[in-house]
Amino acid sequence: MTVTRLEQFLKAVGYPDRMPEGSSSFTMRVDGMEVVAEERGGRIVLSFALTSDASLLPVLSGYAAGRMLREDAVLACGGSSAFLWQDAPAASGDREMVRLFETFSDSCDWWRERVDALQGGGSSGAPEDAMVIRP
Repeated sequence: MTVTRLEQFLKAVGYPDRMPEGSSSFTMRVDGMEVVAEERGGRIVLSFALTSDASLLPVLSGYAAGRMLREDAVLACGGSSAFLWQDAPAASGDREMVRLFETFSDSCDWWRERVDALQGGGSSGAPEDAMVIRP
């Protein structure tokens, strides 16, 4: 039985559940989040759905440029939904895969806090140390 790069990723990060045989994507449940991991185009791609509330997109996009200076995760939009994604070469070693997962999880936490603050009626959702670049 051949182990796929995605299975190697899950093993490297210590994820306890097994991936269904023949699958090229897997939904990981971590700290109340559902992170999708998939192997695509020679890369391991992680993604996390932030919100489907289109009214938050302008505010969230205001944070994106500043966050790109601090992290590798990218804010993207599909229709009226916002999501984060980050990737690494599928041929990366275990240490790089663990780093991918850790940095992506940290990014998800930061963005989730912003979305939660915005949905809770906070004024801007931005902490004082947030870097916001506006056009």
